[in-house]
Formats: sequence, C-alpha cells, structure tokens
Amino acid sequence: ARTSALNMVQQLDLKTGQSQLDTAVVDRFNALPYPDDKVLAEYVWVDAKGECRSKTRTLPIARTEAVDKLPRWNFDGSSTDQAPGDDSEVILRPCRIFKDPFRPRADGLDNILVMCDTYTPAGEALPTNSRAIAANAFEGKDDEEVWFGLEQEFTLFNLDQRTPLGWPKNGVPNRPQGPYYCAAGPENSFGRAVTDAMYRCCLYAGIEISGTNGEVMPGQQEYQVGPCVGIDAGDQLFMSRYILQRVCEEFQVYCTLHPKPIVEGDWNGAGMHTNVSTKSMREAGGLDIIKKAIYKLGAKHQEHIAVYGEGNELRLTGKFETASINDFSFGVANRGASVRIGRDTEAEGCGYFEDRRPSSNADPYLVTGKIMATIMEDIEVPEIAPLDRAEA
Repeated sequence: ARTSALNMVQQLDLKTGQSQLDTAVVDRFNALPYPDDKVLAEYVWVDAKGECRSKTRTLPIARTEAVDKLPRWNFDGSSTDQAPGDDSEVILRPCRIFKDPFRPRADGLDNILVMCDTYTPAGEALPTNSRAIAANAFEGKDDEEVWFGLEQEFTLFNLDQRTPLGWPKNGVPNRPQGPYYCAAGPENSFGRAVTDAMYRCCLYAGIEISGTNGEVMPGQQEYQVGPCVGIDAGDQLFMSRYILQRVCEEFQVYCTLHPKPIVEGDWNGAGMHTNVSTKSMREAGGLDIIKKAIYKLGAKHQEHIAVYGEGNELRLTGKFETASINDFSFGVANRGASVRIGRDTEAEGCGYFEDRRPSSNADPYLVTGKIMATIMEDIEVPEIAPLDRAEA
C-alpha cells in the first residue's frame, strides 16, 4: 500500500500544472457566466527587474469606463524589491486600459488589463517607475507628434531554460543561422504557434501590433508594436510583453528577453530596434531633421547605452548585424550601424530613422524617453559622416 501511495504521489508531481493544457478542464470553468454588472480588472505593473507583475480585482462596470475612473490599488512592494518590509505598501496608478484576451466574455462587456505605474503612499514616483521619467521627457511636446515603432525580439526555450526550441538537447543545430529567418517548414520554424497566439491576443487587447516574423537564430521570434505616439509606445510594449509571457505560460514554454541567450557559436542576439519619427521628420525636408537628430544621438552615445538594456555588451560586438557598443555610427540601409536610415526615407527626403542599439530587455519607457529628450535638446553638435557598408 505504501508503494502504491508513493507511486500515486510521483504521478501527481509529474502531472501537476498540466491540467491547464487540458481544454476539457479549462472549458468547464470558462463556460461559467460572469455577473452582468461586474468586470474583472487585471492590474499590471513593472517590478524592480523590469518584469511584469499583475493581480486581479472585481469592479463595477461604471468604474471601468475610463482610465481616470479606475481606483488606485496597492501591493506588497517588499516582494518585488520595490519597498522595504517595514513600509511595504506601493500604490498602483492606472495609466492605460486594454481588453483582456484571456478572459473573453459573450455578454457584450469586456474584462480589462490595466497598465499601471508605481508610487509611494505619499505620491512620489518610485525609483523603478521609469514611466514617470519618460513622462517628463514627453511633457509639453505633443505638437511634435513623435511616433515610435518598437521591434521586440525574444527567444523561446524548453522549460529546462537551456534548450531553445528547435535545438537538440545539449547540442546545436546542424545548420548555421540563415535558413530560419522568415522561413516555413518543421526544419526551419520553431514557435510559430506561440507567436501567432500572442499576435491574436494583442490585436484583441487593442495593442497596435503591426507584424511578426521568425528571426535569424532558430527559436528566436520578433513582433513589432507601432506606430504609437509618445509615451503610449511604452505602455503598449510593456503590455505586449505581459501578454507574451501569459501565452508562453499556456504553451508551457520559457521566453527570455536576454540580448544574447546563446553566447557560444555564431548566433545573433536579440534587440528592440526603435524606429522614430517626429512630425517635422515626416514633412518636406525631414531628412535634414533626421540627420541632426542622429548627430545629437551620437554626441550622447554612452548616455543612451547606459539605459539601453542589461547584457547589451554581449550583443553589440560589431558582428551579427550590430555596431560596436563602444562606437557610434549611422548609415543608409546599413544594419551594421548604430542608427539606420531606410532607403525609402533617403529617396523621399523624409520619414524616420531606426536606432538599432536597444537590447531586447531594454525598458521601452527609458528608451523612448531618452531618445525624445536627446533629439529635442537645443544644442549644437558636430556632424557625423555616414558609415559606408564596406566599412561596417
């Protein structure tokens, strides 16, 4: 009897957590109707490590009609490294509402996801509240109508957190990178179902997700968010990351935003290329405005690198479609430069530029806010010669 009980416990351990993958179990509870006068609100915030946390509350419909009607909430900041244990209360301030793709309803109402930032009970922004920092950079500059398009790369692993999807355990693929980029077929594409599910969830939520593609390294994927105006780019990108992690939870795969998850061998890293365009850049003569902005970025290269993500030195080596972390450069259609101007922008004389330096784990609030602060600064900086492709 003891052996039988032990076997039963071992079987339970092996299957614990897998019921969420059994649609019959999940559907049984999802079929229960929601009260017609209440909405579930998932409050999402960014913790001290730049990762998303969340918790749910029930609200009357009237409190969810606009973000300024949502109540503030609180959480235990000592459990997220955002407050000491003897004064642990952190205030959540709602900033942006999205539809909840994980709790759809059939009664014409929507449960919601709420992007929040964090404050002390006295109303001071936490040191980890990067949204407040970005808000200062964007304040008073609505007339610039700055657009951001963020390219979020990520890498999918098995739950051992060691083996990327499509890789043999304790080994490497039998082909170098190249055939996997934007490819189809079981020998080339790994994780498409995860990316497609995330895509649908983001569209449902109201995120301006504009596309996805398989990336150069097997197991690596990318999606794009934007164009978004101002600080909304950070709100949308962080919520998309939260949705990505929730989808990976359902598929039971591990997702990392590390900029260089595989350091041995000739494999690309992962970035968050940031496309930027102000109103004046999109108008006639905008190319000159773009170049002046790029010169300013070059003058503050190290300041930007400091907020462009952890571990970025492993990625920005001057190889694998990157520029060196130590040097600033720009070029037309040059993916080996720090900043790239597209061929269409050059030909039309206006458009946008792409900052290729931010890493995949970079904070989008800090990145967009820092770019905004730099390109709007009224300073004279020296011109920079474009980097010829042969020099990259």
